[in-house]
Amino acid sequence: MNKKVRKAIIPAAGLGTRFLPLTKAMPKEMLPVGDKPTIQYIVEEAIDSGIEDIIIVTGKGKRAIEDHFDNNRDLEENLLKQEKLELLEKVRACSKIEIHYIRQKEPKGLGHAVWSARKFIGDEPFAVLLGDDIVQSEKPCLKQLIEQYNKSGSSVIGVQQIPENETDRYGIVEPGIVNGRFVEVINFIEKPKLGTAPSNLAIIGRYVLTPEIFGLLERLEAGAGGEIQLTDAIQKLNKIQKVFAYQFEGKRHDVGDMLGFIRTTMEFALENPEFGEEVEIMMKEMLVEKAKKFVY
Repeated sequence: MNKKVRKAIIPAAGLGTRFLPLTKAMPKEMLPVGDKPTIQYIVEEAIDSGIEDIIIVTGKGKRAIEDHFDNNRDLEENLLKQEKLELLEKVRACSKIEIHYIRQKEPKGLGHAVWSARKFIGDEPFAVLLGDDIVQSEKPCLKQLIEQYNKSGSSVIGVQQIPENETDRYGIVEPGIVNGRFVEVINFIEKPKLGTAPSNLAIIGRYVLTPEIFGLLERLEAGAGGEIQLTDAIQKLNKIQKVFAYQFEGKRHDVGDMLGFIRTTMEFALENPEFGEEVEIMMKEMLVEKAKKFVY
């Protein structure tokens, strides 16, 4: 019987250079989408998928993440006195989650960040969730992958189809036998040059991995960008034990760059039941004003 997937790693040690100067003093993971920082969506997905223990791999200047998920008694007492109970519940929800932290001492890439949490994981299968992707789905994205792991006993990587002209931005899978959404993988290729990708199935920030990946990461040489690439280690793992891909159901929001972040913020604002209609009116008014400038 397969060991239960109980633990998750959330890497959050990146410098957020795509968002500078905004992220000079604020962690990228704390940028707001709707009424929550992006990392809270990731943590909530892990919890809703049955994860019991979470470790966030941080770096320098990431203290705000720890503060966000910690208790703030002064704030809670103030909200209670003002009888702002709905806000109080939202604030308390952040601190109910048991989260551990470890610092990645050197910026050596995603693979190294995952390897840094090896002692926390031990000899168990585990999940990895990246903060660049928020997934809206009826069944949490990670839960879909865990169910596939439970059936196969093998590592499972979340994938979705992307435009052909974006394949150089992602890890890409070369598919073998396809059984519905479950895909046999022949090769994992990190950021192939345009025109050389074997498919448009891209790795989208969700993984369920077996602990054998840690030994491979430890011996792995730097790859694309001079960093330890998780995709390269998964390719090596696939040579000794099968690794599968799963085309998960759900809408994926890319918040890893400024344009994707702005689009996601707008979509979430429009979907908000409290002020979505007002936001839509505001957007239409702004488009009208912009059109007037071209007329005159």
